[in-house]
Amino acid sequence: MSSETSSQSPVPSQPGGESRKPRVAVVFGGRSSEHGISIVTAGAVLRAIDREKYDVLPIGITGDGRWVLTADEPDRMAISGREVPTMAQLAESPDGGVVLPVDPSNREVVYAEPGSVPKALGEVDVVFPVLHGPYGEDGTLQGLLELSGTPYVGSGVLASAVGQDKEYMKRVFTSFGLPVGPYVVVRPREWENDPAGARRRIAEFAGEHGWPLFVKPARGGSSMGITKVDSFEGLDEAIEEAQRHDPKILVEALLRGREIECGVLEFEDGPRASLPAEIPPVSDHSFYDFEAKYIDSASGIVPAPLTVEETAEVQRLAVAAFEAAACEGLVRADFFLTDDGQFVINEINTMPGFTPISMYPRMWQESGVGYAELVDRLVQAALRRSTGLR
Repeated sequence: MSSETSSQSPVPSQPGGESRKPRVAVVFGGRSSEHGISIVTAGAVLRAIDREKYDVLPIGITGDGRWVLTADEPDRMAISGREVPTMAQLAESPDGGVVLPVDPSNREVVYAEPGSVPKALGEVDVVFPVLHGPYGEDGTLQGLLELSGTPYVGSGVLASAVGQDKEYMKRVFTSFGLPVGPYVVVRPREWENDPAGARRRIAEFAGEHGWPLFVKPARGGSSMGITKVDSFEGLDEAIEEAQRHDPKILVEALLRGREIECGVLEFEDGPRASLPAEIPPVSDHSFYDFEAKYIDSASGIVPAPLTVEETAEVQRLAVAAFEAAACEGLVRADFFLTDDGQFVINEINTMPGFTPISMYPRMWQESGVGYAELVDRLVQAALRRSTGLR
């Protein structure tokens, strides 16, 4: 695949007619609990993006939602020991703010500080949003970019929202005939008004499918807020932990088998699947949680030790999930290969972990598309694609 070069989009012109490099705004951080992981991802993208081909503008979003100009220093965006970076370490000014005009005829980004004249930072041709979780990966940022007429990397409003909300993701997959595991949803109003009824439903679910159960935020990511519950006694505490991230809760049955992941990337002729990976059991962790993923750097097996037929099937299902949710650009699809030999889709991630050691880039590396080429392909695809209905 690496022998295929991504087609070059038209080069923007300056007012005098001179050509210039496309300008890419890498937007990261955000209001979700995955704020720090987003910064780590941004550092990797900033390090890899071709500066001979693109002008780059790093824009951070603070934990309270303010857009700030940040230093273009990827080395400061890495995990240090067991600590993830924060926007406070990167913002060039504690008071300054960045404004993206919501005007399709004007893509000029403006920077302003209190008491100062706003400063134009130039036009942005494409946004590379590497935000994870709510207020970034869930369609909200994508809606803003649609209103502004600014092309962007990744899925649109609907697919991003579906990919973030695990309940509706599963409903979409089911409607397209894709296999999903057993689950129940506890909505915030039910937990507030009838917690006994919610506990009773979960107890009936456990009676049908057995313990343990996994309690997780319905719209979370990076394995944050997930608890493996071995009995009814730990249920309330697990729900409280999940609700620190999202008031809507998903309770899933344990699927016994192997964890398999597969990347999907949109090429000029449509989406293609990577070689799949396997996430083996992690010692000292009861499941593949946040600590295992990002702190202890648990490593998956790429390519996964599957038969030719199993590889073809998981690739088929990954592309089918991409299409079912109307995704664009990229997706990581996560599956269970159950003990009876069936693939069950767990979820998709429309902006998966994207550091060079993350599973999505590693799967594509083994499939012939290196990290820098992957970044370039995504930017070029966004530049070719218009905003609006498509």
